[in-house]
Amino acid sequence: MQLPPARGPLSTWMTGRLTGARPDPVRAVDATDPYDDDLQLAVWIAYELQYRGFDDVDPELQWDPAVIAFRTRLEQPWVDWLESNCRVVPDARPVAEQLRSLIDGADGPRLAPYLRRHATLDQFREFVRNRSVYQLKEADPHSFGIARLAGAAKAALVEIEADEYGGGRCERMHSELFRTTMRWLMLDDSYGYYVPDVPAVTLAVSNVMSLFALHRRWTGALVGHLAALEMTSTLPNRQYATGAIRLGASEEQARYFTEHVEADAVHEQIAAHDLCGNYVREHPSAIADVLFGARCALAVDDLFAGDLLSRWAGSGEQQCG
Repeated sequence: MQLPPARGPLSTWMTGRLTGARPDPVRAVDATDPYDDDLQLAVWIAYELQYRGFDDVDPELQWDPAVIAFRTRLEQPWVDWLESNCRVVPDARPVAEQLRSLIDGADGPRLAPYLRRHATLDQFREFVRNRSVYQLKEADPHSFGIARLAGAAKAALVEIEADEYGGGRCERMHSELFRTTMRWLMLDDSYGYYVPDVPAVTLAVSNVMSLFALHRRWTGALVGHLAALEMTSTLPNRQYATGAIRLGASEEQARYFTEHVEADAVHEQIAAHDLCGNYVREHPSAIADVLFGARCALAVDDLFAGDLLSRWAGSGEQQCG
């Protein structure tokens, strides 16, 4: 994968450092939210060094002190925004019940119903293109948590992740199923191919997972984030599948979505009770971070959905429904 083009001084510094240039110092990081293209791209590049990296970038730069120091500066306003907008005060109920209340109280943009009933093929293609930034490395961020857990919580996370990776069968890996959907839509299924084209909020969906994945301090938020994904997956994916088939997808081409309808109905219970429940029993003070991670997942996904729907409405393509 090639380094994506910079979008401002922050990502210019990051790409310059990684390519051996001597970038001018950045004296302030003023960006604070998921809509800032320059901030989100610079953070995404820094995080990607911990995954597959980039062609013609020395792998040793993963641990370059200057890159890590700059990443830390970039993360602070991003964390501040998340803390300001997504903190949840826990109560005395079991964590699984609090997660359920958090999710039941969410009322975000209705992207899934729109894709099911109204989306054009081009709109569905744009949705999948944006989703590919994370989906082509699906489960990788949450797998960082395996080494940080113990006992029943660790076993629960491994059970979920094993399904995400197809039970050891390449063709059943969720990232591979997503590639089949991309090929149906005549999209390039190369890892990271669409990063240069997607907006900041799409990068933020991936970045919030990586933030929690790469910092041991955020382990509670990581498991809460995963729980929210699993607990909000079944109904939307059923609607995505219906929309894809309405637009001409075969069962095989829509299998990525139908697979999540079946798998995540089970994963929901494992994530809420076996993963988060056991983690909080072992680390009672972490319940606030678990709920914080879940709320971050919901909030950033709502921004992603709202961005797509608003752009379609602005172009005159979105219908009522």
